[in-house]
Amino acid sequence: MTSFFSRIRSGLAKTAKQIREVLGAAPDTAASDVPAGSPRAPKAFESLDAVEEALIAADVGLPATGRIIDAVRADRQGSIKDRVSREMLRVLRDVPPAPNGAVRPRVILVVGVNGTGKTTTVGKLANLLQTSGQSTMVCAADTFRAAAVEQLAVWAQRAGVDLIRAQSGADPAAVTFDAVTAAKARGRDVVLVDTAGRLHTRTNLMAELDKIRRVVAKVVEGAPHEVLLVLDATVGQNGLVQAREFMAASGANGIVLTKLDGTAKGGVAVAIAHELRLPIRYIGVGEAIDDLVPFDAAAYVDAIFGEK
Repeated sequence: MTSFFSRIRSGLAKTAKQIREVLGAAPDTAASDVPAGSPRAPKAFESLDAVEEALIAADVGLPATGRIIDAVRADRQGSIKDRVSREMLRVLRDVPPAPNGAVRPRVILVVGVNGTGKTTTVGKLANLLQTSGQSTMVCAADTFRAAAVEQLAVWAQRAGVDLIRAQSGADPAAVTFDAVTAAKARGRDVVLVDTAGRLHTRTNLMAELDKIRRVVAKVVEGAPHEVLLVLDATVGQNGLVQAREFMAASGANGIVLTKLDGTAKGGVAVAIAHELRLPIRYIGVGEAIDDLVPFDAAAYVDAIFGEK
C-alpha cells in the first residue's frame, strides 16, 4: 500500500510543480536582507513578485498571499522557500482544533453541493474510520436521489459498514433519526450522514438540514458533533463562496477538500484556513477507496516545498 505521505505528495503534484518552479528559481536572499542601494535589491523584489504570482495562481488567494509575502519580507532566517513554507504552515495551523470525539456515537453530517464528490467522500471516510478501528455506520439521508443511495450502498459494502436507508422520498430527518438510534443501540462509534446535495440559495433544503440537526440532537448529546463541508478543489476560490454560506446555514465546522490530484489550485487549502478559519479535516487525493486521508498541515507543506 502506498504510504500516507506519498499519497499526499502525489495528490498535490500539480500544485507543487507550479509553485516550486518559481521558488526554485528565486534567490536565497530576500529583499529585507539586501543593503539599500544594492544592485541585488531589484532582483530580490522581482523574485518575491514572482512568488506572489505563483501563490495567487495556485489559488492561495489575495489575503493569504499578502500575509505570506509580508512575513517573508520581515523574516530574515533562511531562503525565500523556507520563509514561504514556514508562514504557510502557520496559516494552516491557525484554525480551531477538531471537535472532541469522546461522545459515542459521534454523529458527522456531510454536506455540500452536487458534484463535489460528497457521496463518494462518505464511503471513503467510512472506510478510513473503519480501518482505523472505529466501528462506523452510514446513513443515506439523500432520499430524493435514488442514484445517491445506490452509490452509497456500493461504497458501504466495500468499506464493510452498515447502511441505514429508507424508501425513496422518505423524510431525511426521520431516516437520520433511525440511523443514529440504531448506531446507539448497536454500540457504533461513528455515524456518517450523507445529506442531499444542495445549493446554499435553496432555503427549503437548508431548512431540511436544520431539521436533521435538531432531530439528531434529541438522540445523542451534542450531535451533530461535526458538520463536514465537501469542497471540490478544482473550483478554487469559488469554493470559498460556498463555504461561507454553508458555515452560516449549516454550522459547518470542518472541510473535506476533494479532487486535489486533478488540479494545480491546491493552494485553496491555505485560503480556507486564512479567510474562514475552518480546519481542513480530510483531503481527497485520488479515486481509490483509500485515497481520502486525514489532513496534515506539515505533510501538505512538505509535499509542496520538500525535495523530491
